[in-house]
Amino acid sequence: MRYRTLDPKLIVETAERLEGRIADRFPDAGLRGVAAELVSLSRDLAKAAKALEAPIWWLRGIIVAAVGAGALVFLFVGTILPLIHISQADDAVQSVQGIEATINMMILAVLGFLALIRTEERIKRKQVFRQLHGLRSLIHVIDMHQLTKDPAALSANFKPTLHSPARIINAADLARYLDYCSEMLSITGKIAALFAQSVNDAVVIDGVNDIENLSSNLSRKIWQKITLIEGHPAPEPVPASGPAIQAAPLRPRAPKR
Repeated sequence: MRYRTLDPKLIVETAERLEGRIADRFPDAGLRGVAAELVSLSRDLAKAAKALEAPIWWLRGIIVAAVGAGALVFLFVGTILPLIHISQADDAVQSVQGIEATINMMILAVLGFLALIRTEERIKRKQVFRQLHGLRSLIHVIDMHQLTKDPAALSANFKPTLHSPARIINAADLARYLDYCSEMLSITGKIAALFAQSVNDAVVIDGVNDIENLSSNLSRKIWQKITLIEGHPAPEPVPASGPAIQAAPLRPRAPKR
């Protein structure tokens, strides 16, 4: 079962390792702060997803108490209006009305019992979407950090304007920056999947799928930029001034006879 479920601990460790990699390569970049926020959020959401696996015992106690109270009410009404009085009534219409009222009360009681049972699902669903809202906001923050990282800045014909943002002009650093953004988006999708794993609800699964689709679409856009960087021609090395580094080796002469 180890490889059939997501391990929240490993997801948090992956986010922490990614934060360290970003800090090593881009110590002064704002992306480092976003990575730290991702680590903090992954810890909080992992705990929240784990807590949702447990039943809400106080709510189940209320449901049991409500069912018991309803049963007592039926017993009490049965002692005041015994069915034998209905069967011995002279008016058949009143007998039918009494039976119909009893059936309606039983149907309402069953519907109320089902509504109480689904209350736990609604409470957990509301908690999940409250947590996913913060995760969705972080995804858009990650997208904002890669927004100005344009591969066109690597071109020799690129001319920045007065209001142009600070850009990374090294192709390798730009590719790594965008790759880090893609990895962060992938981690957010796995954090969202923890809630689908903890709460088996169709509405929750649809919400988690929306988060994963959002992160996947943004990651696909980032990889289009990385592809452009890889296809960008590398600058030609400047030839060194002075004599050649090494002359071509001479062929050995045939010995004289």
